[in-house]
Order: sequence, then C-alpha cells, then structure tokens
Amino acid sequence: MDVSFDRSTPAGSAGDRSLSGPLLFATFVASLGGLLFGLDVAIMSGTTDALTTVFGLTGITLGFTIASAPLGTVLGSLMASKPADDWGRRPLLAVLAIFYLVSAGGCALAWDWWSLLAFRILGGLAVGAASVIAPLYITEIAPAKYRGRLVAAVQFNIVLGILLAFLSNFLIARLDLGANDWRWMLGIQVVPSAVFFVLAFMIPESPRWLVARGRDEEARRVLLKIGADEAVDAEIADIRESLKTAGEGDQDALFQRAYLKPILLATAIAAFNQLSGINAVLYYAPAVFKMAGSGGDAALLQSVVVGGTNLVFTMLAMTIIDRFGRRFLMLVGSIGYILSLSATAWAFYTYGTNFTGVGAWVVLGGILVFIASHAFGQGAVIWVYISEVFPNRVRAKGQALGSVVHWIGALAITQTFPMIAEKSGGHAFAFYAAMMVLQLLWVLFVMPETKGVPLEELQKELGLSHTTKEASLS
Repeated sequence: MDVSFDRSTPAGSAGDRSLSGPLLFATFVASLGGLLFGLDVAIMSGTTDALTTVFGLTGITLGFTIASAPLGTVLGSLMASKPADDWGRRPLLAVLAIFYLVSAGGCALAWDWWSLLAFRILGGLAVGAASVIAPLYITEIAPAKYRGRLVAAVQFNIVLGILLAFLSNFLIARLDLGANDWRWMLGIQVVPSAVFFVLAFMIPESPRWLVARGRDEEARRVLLKIGADEAVDAEIADIRESLKTAGEGDQDALFQRAYLKPILLATAIAAFNQLSGINAVLYYAPAVFKMAGSGGDAALLQSVVVGGTNLVFTMLAMTIIDRFGRRFLMLVGSIGYILSLSATAWAFYTYGTNFTGVGAWVVLGGILVFIASHAFGQGAVIWVYISEVFPNRVRAKGQALGSVVHWIGALAITQTFPMIAEKSGGHAFAFYAAMMVLQLLWVLFVMPETKGVPLEELQKELGLSHTTKEASLS
C-alpha cells in the first residue's frame, strides 16, 4: 500500500522559505505554551502523597484530583477553535498565559479540595487550548521543509516542562519546607506564565489566518518578515485558493464527508497516544517507582531521570523528523512501546508487591525505554501530524478535534490507573502494550507520510481540494 505523500519542495516555490530570526522567535514564544503544558501535566506527580494526606483522598478521589486537569483540557480543546478563528491565534496565546498564571497561583493558595479542583480545571483549560493553538500557529508560519521540527518544538517544550516539573519537585522536596511543600511545587508555574504573557504580544499573527480574513497585505508583510522572498505572492495565492476549494455548502463545518479521511487520521493518532499509557506514567511516575520498591526521594529522583530521557529522545526525533518522516518515527516508537510495556507488565505480574532488586531494575528500565519510545515516536509526531492533515479552512477545528480525543483519553487513563494499579500494576501495563500492537498495525497499513509537502499541496494529496456535495456526517 502506497501511503507516502512525501514531495521535495522546489527551491523558490511557495512554502520554500528560510529559517529567519523572527520565524524562530515566533516559534519559540508559541512553544512556551508547550512548556507550561508540560509543567502542568507533570507537576502533580510530586504532590500525590501530600494531597492524599491533607485532603484525606482515597484511590478514587486521588484519581479524580489528578484527572481534574485533563477534564479541563477536554473543555479547553473544545472551546479553542472558535476564538482562534474569530480573534486570531496570537491574542488567544496571551489569554492562555493568564489562565496558566491564575491556575498556578490558585493551586498554591488552595484553601480546600474544591478550590484546588477548580484551579486545576482552569489550568487544564489552558493546557487543552494550548495543545490546539501552539501547534496550529507554528504550522501556519512554518515553511514546508522545516515544518516537522518547528512544530515539534512544542513537544520539545512539553518534555522540557515535564523535566523541569520533576526536577523542581525533587529540589523542593530536598529543601524540606514542611507540610506546605506541595504548595510551592504547584505555584512554581507563576514565573514562566508571566514571561509567556509578555512575549505573546511580540509575535506576528498567522499569515494564513490573515488571508482567511481578507487581510492579504498584512499577511504579505508577515510572510516577508518571517523569511519569504519572491515567492510570497505565489504562497498567498495558494493559501487563498485552498480556502476557496476546501469544501461545499458550509465550508467551515468540520463534520462533512469531504473531511472524513483527516478526521479518522487525527482521531486515530490522538487515541493511540493516550492508549499507550503515557499520562499514567507522567502523572504517577513516583507512585509507580514506589510500587516497585523505591523510597520517596529515590522515586522522585528516578522521575527526574524519566524527564531527562524524554528530553534527549525528543531532541533526537526533532533532528530527523523532516528527513526520515513521521511514519519512521512512529514505527520505531511502536516497537519500543510494545517491548517496554510488556517487560514492565511482566515485572509487576512476577513480583507483585514483593519487589527484589531485579524487579525494580526491570521496572526502571522498562519505564525509561517506554519514555524514550514515546519521545521518539508519538510525542514528536502527534501535534505535527494533526496540524498537517486538515485543510486551511478547518485546521483550527481539526486541531481541536484531535486535542479533544487526546484529552478524553488522558482523562480516562489518569482516572482509571490508580484503581487498576491497586489490584495489579501488571493489568494496566499489559493493556497498554496490547493497544500499541494495534498502533503498529495502523502505522504499517493506514498512516500516510506527510513530510516535506506544503500545506496547500498536502490538501490536494489527501483529496481535499475538490468541492463536493457529500452529505454531512453529523
């Protein structure tokens, strides 16, 4: 089966732009939404014991406390596309920075369990919307030949945020601040949130959004600023044409038969991302290591090692995603998932609650290989891929759909993991391994390659450039 859409972008053609300073700065600022995303996802991992004690949580209520942020992410993902289309990408990034800031300060000052949940949900709203807007914005400013690594900068900052969260939790725990150390852990996000808010006003608007609003001259100035040259008029013409031929009838409606293929592709990759169990590992890493016999400080330190592994393999994936393509990374990652999750499940089935040194090392090794596989595969690819497969007219809605599916999965995984793990850690990791076998089959037989293709050309390759009178799916 031919599932490759890879094309070489001719020099001087629309979409063939250089890496300019303003382009890299705009990418950096937008990807800070990913940094706060990562901090928010992982920061709770160091607070589970304290929160259980302070608020008298059970396995079920702890799971709901951790899952409160993913609940917010589902809502944030659902809500993000309309303001992104109505107001623009840049203003919404500044709004998200405010949400992050208030959430971090509120969690640090939470006066009861309900207030903690409320501020965690607010932070989840920001994470969910950021998972839509940050990759969407970068996709729309990036030249085709660098699009993979530039959008992957969001994932790099996510894993950098995860590492910083694990490291921050470890250092705060070592400072022995007493019963309120969890407040410091949750409040540390105030600083990067404030920086993100200031920088969000220093980047240009998406040129594709500007063209969609009939502001071609502004789009032309932005494209010239971020690296376009004599091909700028051709690129604007391609964008304008793609907006005209994206669909029939209500062209802004996502759920119509014309968009069935990208809908299925985005839904599948987002669902598989969470069915790997990644958020269970990120949210509960110290707890997993404690289950395998590690002490409190050792478990936090091992979590730092997890974060470092995540960062290193994300950087490796970024260097090759535009050379070897999205499918190659997904194939390697899928195999790594299957091996590492199977080994971890075996360790929990074999040793139960009586871990010896060998079992603990198998769990640590399995989790590290799992994280490396995720960082090299799904982690690096998901946000790039979802942002690529939808046409210009409905890209924000498509990105939101992928994010919603992703975060519904995260909500389910984070809510159910503590309950399943109380019975057997082996059950959870065995299920995740089985799901990754299905992902491998999907990559082999369904997933098309998208590297190196300008967005408007990719729209044609996916069969989305012809008007159609197909019936609505909804």
